[in-house]
Amino acid sequence: MNKPLAIDLFCGLGGWTEGLLAEGYDVTGFDIEAHDYGDGKRYPAKLVIRDVLTIHGSELKDAALIVASPPCQEFSYMAMPWSRAKAIAAEYRSGQRDAKKLTALFDACFRIQREAIEAAGHHIPIVVENVRGAQPWVGRSKWNFGSYYLWGDVPALMPITMRFKSQGMNWSDRTKHGQDFTRIAGRQAEGLKLPRNGHRHTRHLTNQAEHGTKFSQSGDAWFDGTPRDANGQKGPSALSSKSKSRKAASAEIARIPFALASWIASVYRPKMELSEAR
Repeated sequence: MNKPLAIDLFCGLGGWTEGLLAEGYDVTGFDIEAHDYGDGKRYPAKLVIRDVLTIHGSELKDAALIVASPPCQEFSYMAMPWSRAKAIAAEYRSGQRDAKKLTALFDACFRIQREAIEAAGHHIPIVVENVRGAQPWVGRSKWNFGSYYLWGDVPALMPITMRFKSQGMNWSDRTKHGQDFTRIAGRQAEGLKLPRNGHRHTRHLTNQAEHGTKFSQSGDAWFDGTPRDANGQKGPSALSSKSKSRKAASAEIARIPFALASWIASVYRPKMELSEAR
């Protein structure tokens, strides 16, 4: 029997894909670059290097499910408690900046779904993930799993995220930069015992305001790589956004938890027809 096809847009390191593969899908991921940082971690399925904006949904008409995690950096930045972040948000609201460009990648996901449905002649579900800060620009999400906010065909019954106190991102300790919170979050959701000092992924890496880090500067230093916190410690953007280590950490922390990905995959996995079962 042929496996159902799933499409992972903006696939990154493949958090969605890991859950899809575990539930028996064939998966094709699309991203503008290969997230291979030389640490042995790379996308685990077929990868197509392509700008998602160039995809026409008719190309994906054979998909049983589409998932997507469009970039969140600008949504996250505008949620920061900084004057520059607030000014940028105001410019979008006033029309000084083009809000359509801000939401273009997010909107492309649903355009692709509409085109795929039209070509297939039946509904193809899509689940789109982003940060809480996207809501003022794209509308209220249907559900969230910790910091993972979901739009689209989100199932009515979703797994519960257990909560415990997080110690934060520990950016002052370089040995802890980019540690794998998402795997811990998945273990927690699956009921496995966590270390007493364990962390869970509760916010996206690019938004310190969401995970409790406070900087005394206006936000301009976020772009020049020199921010410091109240204790004089360098902030996370002291690691260049173009550096390999920063990109690796960002991709790892933004990875969809396995518990969430596998649940969505199981809900939308096509039921085996009686004739196929025989």
